[in-house]
Amino acid sequence: MPARILRRRTEGWSLAAATSNPLGAVIVSRPSRFGNPFTLQQAIEAEWPNPRRDCAETYRDWLRVGSRGGWFEETYRIGRQTFDRRRVLAELHTLRGKDLACTCPLPEPGEPDHCHGAVLLRLAAGEEI
Repeated sequence: MPARILRRRTEGWSLAAATSNPLGAVIVSRPSRFGNPFTLQQAIEAEWPNPRRDCAETYRDWLRVGSRGGWFEETYRIGRQTFDRRRVLAELHTLRGKDLACTCPLPEPGEPDHCHGAVLLRLAAGEEI
């Protein structure tokens, strides 16, 4: 069963050593093509009630909205990075069956995972979100 891995930025940490998944793992943190354009800083400044949860849910909604419109843009450009919803959806198949690594903290046992990586895990597995 694919899982979410806590990506560390410490010396000696490696993605290969962090996973036991025979299919491997993919980094999906913010600088990756699968990154979340909705930041905790923005959520805190907007006074969202639960910034981490709300950022993950907004990412889910951004991917889900499709051609139905809404306030979301297809593409967000933040600094030098571009977040493209169509590209994320077109490349979901590359995540199927793999562990996903992000810098978001892992949830406590029994608690929900409020990370866009958890959203990607469900989407890659073919679940409706």
